[in-house]
Amino acid sequence: MSASPVFSSAASGRPFLFPAPAEGLLWQRLEALRKLPARVTPASHLEVRPAPEMVSSGIRELDALTGGFPRGCLTEICGPASSGRTSMLLSALAHTTHRGEVCALVDASDTLDPASAVAAGVEMGRLLWVRCGKAVRSSRFSVLSPSPEHSFGKLTTEKVRAERRGWESQLEQVLKVTDLLLQSHGFGMIALDLGDIPVRSARQIPLASWFRFRRAVEHTPTVLLVLEQQPIAGSCSSVLLKVTGHRSAVTGKRFSVLSSLAANHLTHTELLDQFEIGVELLRLRLERKPARSVMTSFHSRAAWAG
Repeated sequence: MSASPVFSSAASGRPFLFPAPAEGLLWQRLEALRKLPARVTPASHLEVRPAPEMVSSGIRELDALTGGFPRGCLTEICGPASSGRTSMLLSALAHTTHRGEVCALVDASDTLDPASAVAAGVEMGRLLWVRCGKAVRSSRFSVLSPSPEHSFGKLTTEKVRAERRGWESQLEQVLKVTDLLLQSHGFGMIALDLGDIPVRSARQIPLASWFRFRRAVEHTPTVLLVLEQQPIAGSCSSVLLKVTGHRSAVTGKRFSVLSSLAANHLTHTELLDQFEIGVELLRLRLERKPARSVMTSFHSRAAWAG
């Protein structure tokens, strides 16, 4: 066996001997790997992934458009405020709890009205309502008066930064809770309500988180539903729906509000009875061919309208 001397300046004249590696060992291993038979599975022998089971959303027109919500997939519902997102959420939760399944709602902004949920038919005994803390508001910036060392522009910048930090902390809670819920494998539907999160903050969610959610839910009977203002999950969502509010109807009666202190009458107050919701299908990855953008509409009625 040959040896190669290695000298050190700290120990001059005292060589250290190390055994040299076997010559040609690396090439021998590469040659052995090259001679192994190639194991490439023909496309005709690949297993076709079965189509996911579809469950009803509780809205007949929406089921006719998409077939319902797919189990083991991520579904996005995006739209601005007062577009019908919450109506679709409550309808889906009501239909799922009526089937006897347990649902979880991650309420990022703590905006769910339990009375409206009960009126929509949600069985609250089968709903896990996770109320995330509200974003930290830096109200101290609004009461401070400008001083020579603090200009108005600087105060505004500080306030915006504080609000962003608050939303980031809130989204961190949402992601952690969602991870725990997906690992439990015990829910028929897990809904994330990010509708009141600013778009800029919602886009801060890493794409890796959505990939992790999709991988965690794909072999389970859980419907993962995400409500937002704009699409943020990218290619991780199997279904993408865009909702818009159209014509609205108000009650024929005008309600007067009497203040016990100032005795002021607000005769212009009216209650919204119902409005029409338009739904546009932007993405459907459950078929081999991409789905075309198609639309449908349905009516949503307020609880007090009877």
